[in-house]
Amino acid sequence: MSHLFGWIGRPEAAYDIGAACARVSSDSTPGTSHVRVLSGPGWALCTSQTASNATMAHDGNVAATIVGDVRWRDESLAAISRRSGMAATVAEGYRRHGPAVLERMLGSFAVAVLDTTARAAVVAIDRMGIQTLCYAEADGCLVFGSTADLVTAHPGISTQVSPQAIYNYLYCHMVPSPGTIYTGVSKLLPAQCLDWRTGHSNTRFWWSLRYNDGHLDYDEGAAEFRRLLRNAVREHLQDARSAGAFLSGGTDSSTVAGLISELAAPADTYSIGFDATGFDEMEYARITSRHFATRAHEYYLTPQDVVDAIPRIARAYDEPFGNASAVPTYFCALAARRDGKEVMLAGDGGDEIFGGNVRYAKQQVFEWYWSLPQSIRTAILEPLALRSTPGDRIPPLRKLSSYVQQASVRLPDRLETYNFLEREPLENILAPEFTSSIDAAQPREIARDAYARAQSSSAVNRMMHLDLKQTLADNDLRKVSGMCRLAGIEVRYPLLDDHLVEFSGRLPGSFKVRHLKLRWFFKKALSDFLPRETISKTKHGFGLPFGLWLQTHSDLQQLTGDSLMSLRRRGIVRDTYIDRLLTLHGAESATYYGVMIWVLVMLEQWFQAHEA
Repeated sequence: MSHLFGWIGRPEAAYDIGAACARVSSDSTPGTSHVRVLSGPGWALCTSQTASNATMAHDGNVAATIVGDVRWRDESLAAISRRSGMAATVAEGYRRHGPAVLERMLGSFAVAVLDTTARAAVVAIDRMGIQTLCYAEADGCLVFGSTADLVTAHPGISTQVSPQAIYNYLYCHMVPSPGTIYTGVSKLLPAQCLDWRTGHSNTRFWWSLRYNDGHLDYDEGAAEFRRLLRNAVREHLQDARSAGAFLSGGTDSSTVAGLISELAAPADTYSIGFDATGFDEMEYARITSRHFATRAHEYYLTPQDVVDAIPRIARAYDEPFGNASAVPTYFCALAARRDGKEVMLAGDGGDEIFGGNVRYAKQQVFEWYWSLPQSIRTAILEPLALRSTPGDRIPPLRKLSSYVQQASVRLPDRLETYNFLEREPLENILAPEFTSSIDAAQPREIARDAYARAQSSSAVNRMMHLDLKQTLADNDLRKVSGMCRLAGIEVRYPLLDDHLVEFSGRLPGSFKVRHLKLRWFFKKALSDFLPRETISKTKHGFGLPFGLWLQTHSDLQQLTGDSLMSLRRRGIVRDTYIDRLLTLHGAESATYYGVMIWVLVMLEQWFQAHEA
């Protein structure tokens, strides 16, 4: 719930950084109570906070600020931290090690270090991207902040919305890093830092997850895993005077809730239900609660809750954000805050490091195609599957044709086969002038880059690496952190503990997805700890029945209709496409087409909230 903000460059570029930071922070973080500023000729640092996890220090020519919760690999630096605080330790570590001080830092953090004499800076975020940091350069200055809005609060940075970012949002349902919604403003990726010196900048990754494509002894691995898991939850409970836990009833949230109850006291768990067929998983949360004897708190979300929350959620994010499960996340966090909880532990991250996403198994089936000899693929399978017309094919050949067509698209592009913007020509979806201003290939190129950077030959590990950078950092963590911030409560992610993440990299891909079984190692290692129903439960997610409720709830229909009517006037999406979405939503699949309707509504709601 804290922000950092700053700039370095020309002395004449100074402005009231504290006032800007207070204004922007209070818009997205209710209850922001304290703004601190350090400044000198040609530089300034600022923090705004509602908690104590933001510090600043200035000693000689080095100024530093940090938000988050840092632990140190280096015992001498850990000793300084206990005496003098995080920022002073960062400054001293920078004097000793330069930018390599980052490699000695563990935990969740965003950090900025300024060498005010050399006119140089290093800004960075943690390994998993739990914290965020945006930046821009203009007229010889570097401006940086926890959010894109903080960066554009500097008078030298443009607030022009990027058409490319809007397209990327429509494609990904969020604005993927390294872009932001504003032209010229960028986001750091997880474990990325920016080195800046008198107008020259360079981004690089200061850490990368190492993957093991070889062998690991199961018994030794399982024992180490359980030890690391307990240590991670214990670490994240430290100094939390009043903590609760999200509980969906899935593997990750159940594991965290169970360990809290084992290590401390019966956990206070918070669960959201839906009175909608196919969406409610409250019974699984109750199974976990009974198994671990947690103190269960339940709330059933209503369509009116959604109507009331949409404008608040749109304003809370510095960019358009289209993950509809932000709504139940917000109400879950709000319930905990009203109970007096100060910290929530969340189970996010387990799927992306232990192999829990359904597409990992599905894509493995398609990858088997490429393990066949080329002669079989090109001389036998492809002629059978592709050379006859669809109407002439008997059912087995139709299935073979579909398989070959999908398998022939290489990863990671194949993951987007069902993307709304890949299902038909863009000229049928987007307005002509808008289409001419964007690069339609950019979202795929961003995904390809993350997929290719994985230091592994395993397709499962490569998909998980992509998901760490996008599905987790740009989507799930932004969802949970943003909604907890809006509710006024801190969130921590024990499954993203650095030691646990590094351990996950040592697991072979076959330990994560084995014979199409997701999370094989995780579930086997915890088979005597988790409820049997949790172990056997299929992956579901934390979806919102927006599409179903839109069919019957008049206020939701009114808000949606008004939002889409306003969006039509922006020249982004064709009227005919919006009309077709609404028709198909009513006639074919309310849930499926409701997803894209939600994405469009939240885009317009963001415009309205941030243009005010």
